[in-house]
Amino acid sequence: MYGAETWRTTATIVKKVQVVINNCLRKILIVRWLDTISNNLLWERKNQLLAEEEVKER
Repeated sequence: MYGAETWRTTATIVKKVQVVINNCLRKILIVRWLDTISNNLLWERKNQLLAEEEVKER
């Protein structure tokens, strides 16, 4: 692996990536801000793993 292909996974990076994923899933499922839905339910609906788990797999 080249140095450009690896990057450190800090807690802040993982949280930022998870926020982006959650926002994208909400747009895909057309969840408005009035409709309260937990992140866990959001992940279950799309069979999505947490960003941290997905990064660890790769």
